[in-house]
Amino acid sequence: MSRHTPVMTVMVAAARKAARGLQRDFGEVENLQVSMKGPADFVTAADRKAEKIIFQELSKARPGYGFLMEEGGVVEGADKSHRWIIDPLDGTTNFLHGIPHFAISIGLERDGQMVAGVVYNPITDEMFIAEKGQGAFVNDRRIRVAVRRELTQCVVGCGTPHIGRPGHERYISELRGVMLNVSGVRRMGAASLDLAYVAAGRFDAYWEANLAPWDLAAGIVIVREAGGTVSDMDGRENMLASGSVIVGNEMVHAQLSKVLKKAHLDG
Repeated sequence: MSRHTPVMTVMVAAARKAARGLQRDFGEVENLQVSMKGPADFVTAADRKAEKIIFQELSKARPGYGFLMEEGGVVEGADKSHRWIIDPLDGTTNFLHGIPHFAISIGLERDGQMVAGVVYNPITDEMFIAEKGQGAFVNDRRIRVAVRRELTQCVVGCGTPHIGRPGHERYISELRGVMLNVSGVRRMGAASLDLAYVAAGRFDAYWEANLAPWDLAAGIVIVREAGGTVSDMDGRENMLASGSVIVGNEMVHAQLSKVLKKAHLDG
């Protein structure tokens, strides 16, 4: 089966190994909520520890590949055509507050194209995977984007810029426009899982701006392999550079893009 190709086996094994520490650490977070020091330092350490495990596992399996990591930044590899793009803990705020919705995200880029992705929630034990041309799966079950054709019937995921982040006014005008045109809006707090949820047909669509490449890399492949349409806010396929994304099935993607464009003009 496609999901057991050598490279996917390596990615899944790295995610599972890093997940063990995150599962343990997540169990500790509740105790730290009430301590004077607070859990923030602890979560940063958990994040770094998970990234180190993933880095070691992938380096061992594919020695020449480069890396782009949330904590560790860029590591050049001898193999210039392959690069791992990693977020060891997407949904840090959820993790910090004891909310069991966060993920390890590992994407593989070949010659500038995303070709494989793994998004793993260690608490629900849901492993979303995809390789270019091979389809998308969650725990070995094939997944497809939802088939709703009217935006008014759709549940749409999004992100919200928090304190100190840009784009508040723009987001509020986007949200106003979207709320008037959809059945429901969800803000879950982990972009990689939002993308995976669109791939699995749980969300009909999702949009967000000001994201980092490691938030998007794995999820982009998973959505595409589930039959979804992916673009940035300008309708181009420049998501990793622009940091913005709109995803859904072809029809819903077009309708959501139109609503967002109008919101930008009105806003």
